[in-house]
Amino acid sequence: MTTQQIPVVVLAGFLGAGKTTLLNHLLRSARGTRIGVMVNDFGDIGIDAMTVAGQVGSTVSLGNGCLCCAVDASDLDEYLEVLTRPESRLDVIVIEASGLAEPQELVRMVLASENERIVYGGLVQVVDAAEFSATRQRHPETDRHLPIADLVVVNKADRVSGDELLVVRETVSELAGKAVVVDAVHGRIDPELLFDRVVPEGEIEGQMSIEDILYGEDEAHAHPHSGYESVSLTAANPLHPRRLMAFLDARPEGLYRIKGFVDFGTADPDNRYAVHAVGRFLRFYPERWPEGEERLTQLVLIGSGVDAAGLRKELAECERNGPQDTPDEHSMWGVLRYVQRTEEEEPV
Repeated sequence: MTTQQIPVVVLAGFLGAGKTTLLNHLLRSARGTRIGVMVNDFGDIGIDAMTVAGQVGSTVSLGNGCLCCAVDASDLDEYLEVLTRPESRLDVIVIEASGLAEPQELVRMVLASENERIVYGGLVQVVDAAEFSATRQRHPETDRHLPIADLVVVNKADRVSGDELLVVRETVSELAGKAVVVDAVHGRIDPELLFDRVVPEGEIEGQMSIEDILYGEDEAHAHPHSGYESVSLTAANPLHPRRLMAFLDARPEGLYRIKGFVDFGTADPDNRYAVHAVGRFLRFYPERWPEGEERLTQLVLIGSGVDAAGLRKELAECERNGPQDTPDEHSMWGVLRYVQRTEEEEPV
């Protein structure tokens, strides 16, 4: 892969669920990450440093390296082209859908885009814990939207009792199927769930940033780390393509993101495979091994309620067991199905 693709995250949810609050939190927590925001909505939008009052087609700098534009859904591809220009140097793009939008249509538009500089980053559906039952009555399409989400944020968790929150979470989980479900207060989720944060040049990872100072430690660090887990894995032995695909095709409930590099050994000795998975979406990117670099499989798996020991065991079983465990000539076919194509693609 010659150019790092920019993940495009679709942020959806009905009016009042807390989409803009969550988006503002991501912007305040951006640190060195440059975020492009596309707002598919009308009326006043409370993004810090910007109020859009029906100004479709406007683009505004948010002052922290981030950009924001208000667009009509039909202009989506045009503005993706604008935001992905190299001079914008964006790391991630977030599309905040209208409260009445059909999120599936926005997802399809992202997947159908011919822009080679983007990759689908997942559908995040925000629900209001306090109003969830009433919202389902007013908007029965909620039951249709949740199953297509990759991540569901049960926002305003502080507005209900523990028992009520449990009921909401159980109902959301039943409707959402394999989507990861996390709780949030004031839209505060860890950005690492959605994208890789960039540490600004000259700043040491983990040190207090200017955002920590400006907004306070409570705001900067009030992420529900207990709600998800990050598992890092390194394997010195090449992975067997068929066994890895069997793992990925049946990846466990709660596993939201997978990223890293895979060594398939003699199945493709010239290339390592960058892997990008979010929800049900999966993509591989073959690229030449960097000269002199040790050939390892290095993966990071992020999810909620995942069994870290179980994941390590399952991936260890994907490692090849010596010369007698040589993949056949067709073993890479399953992997190559997920190498990027130019034609219109559907979620997997």
